[in-house]
Amino acid sequence: MFDNGAMLVEKNTSLQALNSFHIAARAQTLVHVTSESDVLTLLREPDWAASSKWVLGGGSNLVLTGDVKGVVLKVEVTGRRLLRTTAKDFIVEAGAGENWHAFVLWTLEHGYPGLENMALIPGTVGAAPVQNIGAYGVELQDRFDSLDAIDLDTGQIFSLNAAQCAFGYRDSIFKHSSAASSGAVHQSLGLKDRALILRVRFALPKLWKPTLGYADLSKKMLENGANQPTALQIFDWVCAIRRSKLPDPEVIGNVGSFFKNPSVSAEQCVDIIARDPKVVHYALPDGSFKLAAGWLIDACGWRGKSVGQAGVYEKQALVLVNRGPGIDGFGATGGEVMTLAKAIQTSVYERFGIMLEIEPAVL
Repeated sequence: MFDNGAMLVEKNTSLQALNSFHIAARAQTLVHVTSESDVLTLLREPDWAASSKWVLGGGSNLVLTGDVKGVVLKVEVTGRRLLRTTAKDFIVEAGAGENWHAFVLWTLEHGYPGLENMALIPGTVGAAPVQNIGAYGVELQDRFDSLDAIDLDTGQIFSLNAAQCAFGYRDSIFKHSSAASSGAVHQSLGLKDRALILRVRFALPKLWKPTLGYADLSKKMLENGANQPTALQIFDWVCAIRRSKLPDPEVIGNVGSFFKNPSVSAEQCVDIIARDPKVVHYALPDGSFKLAAGWLIDACGWRGKSVGQAGVYEKQALVLVNRGPGIDGFGATGGEVMTLAKAIQTSVYERFGIMLEIEPAVL
């Protein structure tokens, strides 16, 4: 470890504590990014500027399959503030390195509701728009205002609004590579591995209304006799629900939901229901249907099964976990996780004709 001016750099360092799956791997070079100036310093160093770069937030949506060459940029930009108010919204800004759950709690404590349904989602604020995170009827894009990022090739700082982020279901412009170069980075076809998010701004409604469409939340409302719950009550309910269903990454290594819930046409859904009447499905506004990936995996008998030290969580088949440490002391490898994931994909495809899409990044 050494300090390059104000920039902290580590060489040949372990990433096991920096990914929520707790997979053992090492980074050739790890740079702690606390501001845009750290990135500019990096780009002025010829060897580092020419190296491949990979942005690391909280490591909660990542499967490492080996050591990482080049430069890993660990985003640690902090800060939380009310930036301004409009007639309809509180515009709140947070540094990309802020813990997401802590930020959600901070907004509620300061009277800015709107993010409570996304409580306890692991990771950082900067990773949230990359994945377009969502839970219990609310997605990040529903509360997003804009963000600032820096071009890892040129050092140019730029801003993007919601339309420019091209949000989709667990998707954004940051998950796609550019097919061709462009003079203006924000007009390119993709920003994967090209941009590092610095700050994110959210538009939180002054006239807040609770989002309670999910059965688990409706059940909590009945249990507590709260017909008009506050945002803080919903926050507490979501935390309780998630803790009852999902393993704590600090205790059992995991990345949360490992597969996306697939969407199928109405005709496909009718066909699947005819063969498996209990399949969990939800109608979408465009006439298609979303199927519960966890149910599909469970129906194929994967709950509790393992490949080496990688396993399917007993309480939720959508979650793959690290059952280690094994006899080597390291627990599951990225190879074991991906072998298990591919076996699940094959099994679900053979039974339902649906290829599940892996949600975390695989490096």
